[in-house]
Amino acid sequence: MEEGIVCTHITRNKMVMTIGCTLLLTLISLTSCEQKPVPKVLQYSATPADSPVTGYRLVPHPLYNPTKLNTFFQPLVDYLNRQVPEAHIELEASRDYQAFEQKFRRREPSILMPNPWQTLEAIKIGYHVIAMWGDAEDFKGLIIVRKDGGIRTPDDLRGKVVSYPSPTALAAAMMPQYFLHGKGININKDIQNIYVGSQESSIMNVYLGQSAAGCTWPPPWRIFQREHPVEAAQLKVIWETPSLMNNSVMVRDDVPESVRQGLRQALIDLPKTPEGTKILANMETARFHTADDSDYDVVRQYVARFEKEVRPVEKK
Repeated sequence: MEEGIVCTHITRNKMVMTIGCTLLLTLISLTSCEQKPVPKVLQYSATPADSPVTGYRLVPHPLYNPTKLNTFFQPLVDYLNRQVPEAHIELEASRDYQAFEQKFRRREPSILMPNPWQTLEAIKIGYHVIAMWGDAEDFKGLIIVRKDGGIRTPDDLRGKVVSYPSPTALAAAMMPQYFLHGKGININKDIQNIYVGSQESSIMNVYLGQSAAGCTWPPPWRIFQREHPVEAAQLKVIWETPSLMNNSVMVRDDVPESVRQGLRQALIDLPKTPEGTKILANMETARFHTADDSDYDVVRQYVARFEKEVRPVEKK
């Protein structure tokens, strides 16, 4: 009897405990639901909210493939970011000359490093020159042949293939073509012109025998000799053109004057430090010079003569 009472009592206690636990769990669950935080939507940005730093894209014309361009120009961009802290600059490559020209014609980049002909085109739509990139004496066309290729005079190129990076490459296409024109070669009839997309490709076409001559200009040729000494040893520069204004550095007309001046000064000051000297050597560039739009009037005159006597720069 007592055993039965004890068992009943224990059973009732268990029931009470069970009901109590259930109520407690329910209460905790309801409380948890009421206090569950609302998830925050993540914001993605290149700079923190309300940052005083403005982002700028720096786009050089495609002298090299994107990997090589990053190797040569990223140290310059890192340096400029330290010297001009109110601007966050990012390097951007372009697939080829035409892609680069489409970008600046849409006014997409804030900072350009174009060739002199592209400089004239960019001035038309609101970009302005702040510096010349390299010495003027270094801006000239080079015509390269194989040492065993049998090319000795311009007449030897008649009926043969000549390679260039792009029809809009001033030093590496227009200037060599104007040179050959001056030597009696009708570049539209006497030779076959192929445009292969980059300076290195123009040189490699000669090495591989796909063109009898290839055109480039001094910095890419020096880099090719440094990086491909075996191949370069089988090639030679057979002709050089006269020099012209070198490539420019330009900013879009909505870039603040303080950023414009900061960039110009940082570029001019590069040779004054070991870091800057190393950056310039890596780019095969002696220095940057102060320049403005008017300095490229001589290029405008040159291009006008070229288009009158040789060919249109661009197909209409």
